[in-house]
Amino acid sequence: MEVGLSIVVIVASVLLVLLVLLHRAKGGGLSTLFGGGVSSSLGGSSIAEKNLNRLTVAVGSVWIVGIIGLGLLLKS
Repeated sequence: MEVGLSIVVIVASVLLVLLVLLHRAKGGGLSTLFGGGVSSSLGGSSIAEKNLNRLTVAVGSVWIVGIIGLGLLLKS
């Protein structure tokens, strides 16, 4: 059970990082150093942004539930 939850948390962590990096930058900062102009010209589809937001929230929820489950499992 521990191994399964650990794998779920690791996969969700990697997916969460990738999904956050796919979001369009809304301001300056670190994201503009790595091709901010390219991502701003490619973006624009509000449906794609909404779906990306929903997917990010879903993967984040899976990650949180996995962390809590793993913590409860290791505690007992």
